[in-house]
Amino acid sequence: MKSASKLDYVELYAEKLKKDNSLFVQQKKLIEAQLKSSSDLTRKRFSKDFKVNVRKYLRAIELLK
Repeated sequence: MKSASKLDYVELYAEKLKKDNSLFVQQKKLIEAQLKSSSDLTRKRFSKDFKVNVRKYLRAIELLK
């Protein structure tokens, strides 16, 4: 039996979305929840002097020189 590639799953999901719009609504809710939690986490971590604190963090993990 041939294993399915990642692209096969994407195509299958796209076909399911065409047939059942509730999947789109569910996916949208999931994405919005992830955006909100990321935003809240970022705001709490770097609240004051956002740019300065983010730069310090990026330097600490060596993503910025």
